[in-house]
Amino acid sequence: MPLSPRVPDLAALDLLLSVIELGSLGRAAQAHGISQPSASSRIRYLERLVGTAVLERTTLGSRPTPAGALIAEWARRVIDAAEQLDAGLDTLRTERDSRLRVAASQTVAEYLFPGWLMTMRAAAPEVTIALEAGNSVEVAQAVLDGKAGIGFVESPQPFPGLESHEVARDTLVVVVAPQHEWARRGSVGLAELAATPLIQREPGSGSRTLFETVVAQALPDWVPNIALELSSTTAIKTSVAADVGVSVLSSLAVASDVAAGHLVVPEIPDLDLRRSLRAVWPVGQRLSGPARELYSIALRAFS
Repeated sequence: MPLSPRVPDLAALDLLLSVIELGSLGRAAQAHGISQPSASSRIRYLERLVGTAVLERTTLGSRPTPAGALIAEWARRVIDAAEQLDAGLDTLRTERDSRLRVAASQTVAEYLFPGWLMTMRAAAPEVTIALEAGNSVEVAQAVLDGKAGIGFVESPQPFPGLESHEVARDTLVVVVAPQHEWARRGSVGLAELAATPLIQREPGSGSRTLFETVVAQALPDWVPNIALELSSTTAIKTSVAADVGVSVLSSLAVASDVAAGHLVVPEIPDLDLRRSLRAVWPVGQRLSGPARELYSIALRAFS
């Protein structure tokens, strides 16, 4: 039920109590951090609402009228309740700002988030962070459902209901075992790659979505040829290194394996798999607290 427009606001009631307590409109104005004319205007507003004077001005200061004393008695209970509400809200804000739930795609979770976390721990050691890794679709849903305060995705597709901003860039690469014939050739045509059964992540994975989108644009009649689906990047790398098949993975994910000679990246001249890694949060909401801090850390790492 809406309040009557005749009910004074909290600021006016709080000021009235301060005038009565301090005995002076000037001292009350100073305590509230406002000018004396502003304080006088606020008291006049209160008197217009209640229809009677609430203060008597004398050469010695200000004191309540009988009506003002009665209103002050009622106002004290209202202000006490407001202070309890403020304390409760502050507790909620403190609890919110002491814990952050993050959802991130596997590439971000495994290869970028650990560095961000180290910086975050140095900047805000009091914050507890819980990370949930999944594919981009799962990350977007976690943010939409309020299960995560911020998400990081690698899918090229926009997600309805979510704002997004680039925080990093990456390139997908084709990887094979050192003993695979493509490792010796060095260069493979797009048509040959498209005809080859691949080891891929599950549907909803950002890397799989990007790869299939790009190849389908170049070869409109192409149908994805999946030899094996695995939900773990590590499992895919192990399978490729054992020459079980060919895969397309993030350059971040395979950098150490390529450097160690466990995997080889053949060139695919007609394939551009550069992509944007993005932070996401609900449309219409502003990032705040630890979520804002983590987002800023990710941006600084990218710049």
